[in-house]
Amino acid sequence: MAECRLCPRNCGFDRRERTGYCRSSDNIRVAKYMLHFGEEPCITGTRGSGAIFFSGCVLRCAFCQNFPISHELKGEDISSERLREIMSELKAAGAHNINLVTGTHYADRIAEVLRECKKDLGIPIVYNCGGYEKTETLKMLDGLIDIYLPDLKYYSTELSARYSGASDYFEYAFPALKEMLRQHPKAEYDSSIMTSGVIVRHLVLPNAYKDSMELMRRISELPDRPLVSIMRQYTPCYGAENYKEINRKLTTFEYEKVVGLCAELGFEGFTQEKGCDNLDMTPEF
Repeated sequence: MAECRLCPRNCGFDRRERTGYCRSSDNIRVAKYMLHFGEEPCITGTRGSGAIFFSGCVLRCAFCQNFPISHELKGEDISSERLREIMSELKAAGAHNINLVTGTHYADRIAEVLRECKKDLGIPIVYNCGGYEKTETLKMLDGLIDIYLPDLKYYSTELSARYSGASDYFEYAFPALKEMLRQHPKAEYDSSIMTSGVIVRHLVLPNAYKDSMELMRRISELPDRPLVSIMRQYTPCYGAENYKEINRKLTTFEYEKVVGLCAELGFEGFTQEKGCDNLDMTPEF
């Protein structure tokens, strides 16, 4: 694009000449691709999810567990043709789906590739993102993405500004979720494997469970409800040490307050067991 406006940052830069807020050029940059077994059961299945981890990010999360690729841009520039090959290789390896991890800033290039190969792949395409999306970009992906897997992080403007550098996070993330649900209002399955739908992930942060609860209340008001995946895997890393209030692990009380409210609100979805608050499921980049 001559003026990149794929994400809410609306940089307007020509990424062929300079990098955007995402720190990415016009080249597709991939850090890793693999059969991933750390997703929700209906995504991972028995053979794994075909995850493609893109470098760069439109957010600046102080606690990011993938910081070597999101902040430091570890990875390798690849062509559109190579991206198609990677998708085919993952399918041949047995992947239940193709899992595009943090690809917002390459959404236009991803759409081009999927238009050419989605039919031949014949397996679901998962858009795994941080939730900070523009509805216009998601509409460009309509018909190409089968499963949306957004990580809805905050309701509070103050928290999103402090920890992710995005005071307008919820302002964009909530309409984006509505657009995802417009495209896929109901979860569909082939046996136990999801083929279509939306799963909202939410990582509960220390000292922020009340914000998590307000976020869940807002989601519960939607006419079409997504599945929710309430995560307790937070562990201080990257820049979390610079924020005293999140420089610790989550307590059982904080996590169960959020899970309890989700049960009261009638959500269906997933929880995590105690003891997952580490980087064991984070790939080596």
